[in-house]
Amino acid sequence: MATAYIVDAVRTAGGRRGGRLAGIHPVDLAAASLDALMERTGVDPSAIDDVVMGCVSQAGQQAGQVGRNAVLASKHLPQSTPAVTIDRQCGSSQQAIQFAAQAVMSGTQDAVIAAGIESMSRVPMGSTGSFHMKEGLGHYKSPRLEEKYPNIMFSQFMGAEMIVKKHGFSKDDLDQFALNSHLKAIAATEAGAFKNEIVPITIETPEGEEQHTVDEGIRFDATLEGISSVKLIQEGGAVTAASASQICDGSSGALVVSEEFLKAHNLTPLARIHNLTVTAGDPVIMLEEPLFATDKALERAGLSINDIDLFEVNEAFAPVPLAWLKHTGADPEKLNVNGGAIALGHPLGASGTKLMATLLHALKAQGKKYGLQTMCEGGGVANVTIVESL
Repeated sequence: MATAYIVDAVRTAGGRRGGRLAGIHPVDLAAASLDALMERTGVDPSAIDDVVMGCVSQAGQQAGQVGRNAVLASKHLPQSTPAVTIDRQCGSSQQAIQFAAQAVMSGTQDAVIAAGIESMSRVPMGSTGSFHMKEGLGHYKSPRLEEKYPNIMFSQFMGAEMIVKKHGFSKDDLDQFALNSHLKAIAATEAGAFKNEIVPITIETPEGEEQHTVDEGIRFDATLEGISSVKLIQEGGAVTAASASQICDGSSGALVVSEEFLKAHNLTPLARIHNLTVTAGDPVIMLEEPLFATDKALERAGLSINDIDLFEVNEAFAPVPLAWLKHTGADPEKLNVNGGAIALGHPLGASGTKLMATLLHALKAQGKKYGLQTMCEGGGVANVTIVESL
């Protein structure tokens, strides 16, 4: 089977809800990452076989096949470039990477952009379902689904609290993890660790045009006292907004190609894709599946947890990476070394390629070999992608 390589991976700096990126249409924000890949790699845009775009809330400004619209809004990609938009919930653009890699590995395509977009300011989370319910157009939970899962409203917040109880975490554990996410993100930002992955976005401010290059969600004055004082999301629980991922606007992308394409275009790849795994489990606890998906991925790859140099485990809620660490026995010092979604934000459909950009550039900066990325996803699904830095 052919090998798939990642030539480059980029992301925008995150924007807070109603913040610095809220003035940009999501189609144009997505196009910015596509254009950056073309400019940075120097690849002839007409050589791109396809664009696979992850997006969770495909409504409003993100409706009408947002991936294709991003291609049409691109400065570089011709209108002959196909695109498709996919939804695997929070893992949408990680699945985009995996679909792109599978296309290359099958020999059916040679150069595919995997990408993601989510403007959570302009298309609020959950609005794709809530709007229809308010209009009396029905609910996603069918009679047969209700029969199998009676009186259960699938909820990520409930799932997070279930993980807290199952694994025996305290609120203090979650708050300390949240603080560490901010501290690592602060250190990474101040050290310029994100410089090579961030696509500058021109924004309008009261003072004039500026380049948005710093993740807006990072609390540079974060303290344990401040984080601990945030009110609980649900009474009797342990999770707060401070120990959950931040609502975020952003886009991201990665160029996945074949070995033949590398040689033909004289490209130097960042990494080789070593393993692609996706699994599914309990949709009620929902967010625990990365634990078991990681087990399967490592087994299929012939690697142990100690063979992996860096991990990106999406910080949807603090108990998710904490449970993952407990289950796998991974070294905490290798996890989310530049901070995670609690500090940097979680732009839903853009988070998969966003995390991959951070993982690949961190591996390169540290001279490390293997990286593993995993995401918890709605419905109890999880993706795992293992890459080998080159």
